[in-house]
Amino acid sequence: MEKETNKKIILFDGVCNLCNNSVQFVIKRDTKNVFQFASLQSDIGMKLLAERNIDPNETDSIVLIEPNIAYYTKSDAAIEIAKELGGGWQLLSVFDYILPKSIRDTIYDFIAKNRYKWFGKKEACPLPTPEQKAKFLDA
Repeated sequence: MEKETNKKIILFDGVCNLCNNSVQFVIKRDTKNVFQFASLQSDIGMKLLAERNIDPNETDSIVLIEPNIAYYTKSDAAIEIAKELGGGWQLLSVFDYILPKSIRDTIYDFIAKNRYKWFGKKEACPLPTPEQKAKFLDA
């Protein structure tokens, strides 16, 4: 069950080292406490995907869910997340305007396709620290 429905939810590949490092990156910069997290492989992750008619077998993408508003995948999700981090990270939203979505998503897909080879893979989703546990829906 969702802990706080007003939070934006980031679904991520829980066994991907790049994805896990990205989650840690966001947690450190989420000073407004905007985000909660769940792995794509978790029960809650699968439920949230199903509610949005996203086939879990067809996505290895990050998914950002704004409850009762919208959801974003791939480069759109990354840009929307960066906007919330504030500071210089908001500048990444310029790619939303200067690069067509098809080009951004092609780059995203290339990285996603090679992420295990380049960054490695865990056997299971790592557990959050006690301090981070409240930020995870499936913890």
